[in-house]
Amino acid sequence: MLGHVPPLPQQPQRSPFSGHMVVCGDDALARRLAVELRYVYGERVTLVLPPGRDARAPELPLTGRGLASALFGRMSSAMTRNGGSGGGPDSLRDDTNAGVDPVRVLAAAEPSDEAFEEAGVASAAALALVYDDDERNIRAALTARRLNPRLRLVIRLYNRKLGQHLETLLDQAAAVAAPGLDRAALDASTTVLSDADTAAPALAATVLTGSSKVIQAEGLLLRAAERTPPGGGQIADPGLCTLALLSSTTHDPAGTEGSDSSGDEGPRLLPDERQVAAATGRGTVVLEAVSQAGPAGPPPRMGGRGAPLGQVFSRRLRWSALGVGLAVLGLAIASTLTTGDDPLHATYLTLLDLFAMGDPAIGAKTARQIIQILSGVAGLMLLPLLVAGVLEAFGSLRTASSLRRPPRGLSGHVVLLGLGKIGTRVLVRLRELGIPVVCVEDDPDARGIPVARRLHVPVVLGDVTQEGVLEAAKIQRSRALLALTSADTTNLEAALYARSVKPDLRVALRLYDDEFATAVYRTLRTAHPQAVTRSRSVSHLAAPAFAVAMMGRQILGAIPVERKVMLFAAVEVAGHRQLEGHTVEQAFRAGAWRVLALDATPPGDRRPDLAFPDTATPDRPSGLVWDLHPGYVLRPEDRVVIAATRRGLAELLRGRRRVSPGA
Repeated sequence: MLGHVPPLPQQPQRSPFSGHMVVCGDDALARRLAVELRYVYGERVTLVLPPGRDARAPELPLTGRGLASALFGRMSSAMTRNGGSGGGPDSLRDDTNAGVDPVRVLAAAEPSDEAFEEAGVASAAALALVYDDDERNIRAALTARRLNPRLRLVIRLYNRKLGQHLETLLDQAAAVAAPGLDRAALDASTTVLSDADTAAPALAATVLTGSSKVIQAEGLLLRAAERTPPGGGQIADPGLCTLALLSSTTHDPAGTEGSDSSGDEGPRLLPDERQVAAATGRGTVVLEAVSQAGPAGPPPRMGGRGAPLGQVFSRRLRWSALGVGLAVLGLAIASTLTTGDDPLHATYLTLLDLFAMGDPAIGAKTARQIIQILSGVAGLMLLPLLVAGVLEAFGSLRTASSLRRPPRGLSGHVVLLGLGKIGTRVLVRLRELGIPVVCVEDDPDARGIPVARRLHVPVVLGDVTQEGVLEAAKIQRSRALLALTSADTTNLEAALYARSVKPDLRVALRLYDDEFATAVYRTLRTAHPQAVTRSRSVSHLAAPAFAVAMMGRQILGAIPVERKVMLFAAVEVAGHRQLEGHTVEQAFRAGAWRVLALDATPPGDRRPDLAFPDTATPDRPSGLVWDLHPGYVLRPEDRVVIAATRRGLAELLRGRRRVSPGA
């Protein structure tokens, strides 16, 4: 049964050129994405959710007016308060909130034809399918493409390989059903994203002290590094440019952790020179190094069907086998030298004697008889060696099919709590970085258990809230705790218990609600001022990528700045009144966007993914030009790489549509 919730309060004015967009999902990402599109990009949005329950809080119904208002009011208040751009005077806001269309919430058990008809998919500009189930998203995508061939689809899939095939299939279906689609529209007609892949690098980086955040998109490689405040008489390295100022209270026990509600005390994204000069005592995030990435090599193997030899047989057994082999070789050489026999025949006779299969050397030369006796002795040593090898091989195979336990002397590792979709991706990322990990999971059938087994990562099965589970993971000797379950309270309970065992432990928690995260941060920092505490929201990290894909453009990447997000995108200058005809210095807008580089690739050779052509000559250069002169005038045919806040990028997109409404 379908229905909709009455109008929600305080919605920003919709742009007259906004298109209708539909978001279908069953968890926090769907709601965050709907708010992102409505409050940041000013789009008309219909949100389709399962009836009767909230995926994050099963005991709360979703059909009531009060809950719906509270749900969107709490999320949108942070958006409209600071615009997600740093909270400073340069924040972009939309204060026209009266007499506007609300977010429309529909209740539908399945994304069926009837649900899509009620949501207006047939006339919508874009549809996001962000259910937690890949199969449901695929079925819905096929149905939606049939109903509206020109519909822009953004699909959430955990299976990356399947996502590539699905994207190609749906693009082909769009090209056949709507032959008039131009190449740019076809490139953006289907986008498959994974919230786990988007958030995993940022979550993995939270447990690394002084780590850089790397963004790689085809030929582009960006690295943003976090710099601590300089000491007395020192000058901070600005890198290529300063991307953000960290919260002024990051190291203050009473401070916040830079959520959208932090105000002036929170982090400032894309500050100007005056703000950087005045921000004494603040850490910074700088663009440290930029390069063109080479072709991607084959992904590293995470484990095959057979285990390596060193993991099947022990070191002692391998040395014993080597000793027996050298003894056989020595006896064969001695037989050749003393009897004058052919080396191959001498080796053959030695092996027969070794296995007690040869005839006694009665009447043979004394040297031959001695060698036969020594070969028999070596054969006696070989028998227990073979038995031990067989037993160890069976034991290794049995161990390979079971989970490893943390070694006794393990230390300096990361304790990873939760092996769901997010935890599995983070585990793979940490192992790629060579960081030792011990996982804790209460579900023996969790998605990440086979991955941990293939990677030979120790796993402790048990409820982390039960006494002794974290001790089994060697939490007292670990370097950090990464709590990534889907329950905020479980992550908090694990963090509190871990801090009671090791007060200086570095802790990173997955927390959805900004207000809850701020309260947790203040409490933990007050109780343990010398320890590092971080919190991240997966939906908060992933929503910008999904939102920009809904607008028809794929961002190159995103980096978290405390609990805010900065985006990197490739933008065509033509049609953007804020860029076209302006110098690089004039085009910079503090707290909104900043031009970082110019794409020198000729317009005819450009690709939407910013990959550079292989054939470049001095007359036809390719690649990106960094350190642009502030006086360079941006031309309509230029394409630039920009860093932007969510609301800043939304302002650029809306500005272009106002210039060319038919685009």
